Amino acid sequence: MQRAADDLDWDRVYREQLPRIFNHFRFRFGPGVDVEDLTSRTFEKAWRARRRYRQDLAGFSTWLLSIARNVGTDHRRAEPKYVALDAVVELPEPSEPHEEVSRISDLARLAKLTVLLSDRERELIALKYGAAAGNQTIARITGLSESNVAVILHRAVQALRAHWHR
Repeated sequence: MQRAADDLDWDRVYREQLPRIFNHFRFRFGPGVDVEDLTSRTFEKAWRARRRYRQDLAGFSTWLLSIARNVGTDHRRAEPKYVALDAVVELPEPSEPHEEVSRISDLARLAKLTVLLSDRERELIALKYGAAAGNQTIARITGLSESNVAVILHRAVQALRAHWHR
């Protein structure tokens, strides 16, 4: 049975999905990009395309992440080929000042290491850790097999770990 996104409570959808979409863009593009704009474009496109949503083909969050991925791809095509990632997402502040200094240092270091990854690896990391998407959802969104997603993510994380410990 086909179900349009018209039937959804869009206020609830927005509240539930906003952090996932926002964090997806933060992980994928870093702080130098207006992630609020990309997030709002994603929800605007979803709203305009709501009658084309088919529940029998994908869950709503998968459909929305697919739209976000396309918004990100369009953004990437419009930007210069290389974009520096100077920092990663902001996390809740630790209670101790020395923990905050350590966290900032770790995030800066991680951002520098993430630049070493390919665009595809960064995109998968953004979907996995920024948008909290599972491998099956990432596979549907990217057109890769679930096992291929797992292998690419594993290798990317291993590469980050190897560089981290140098």
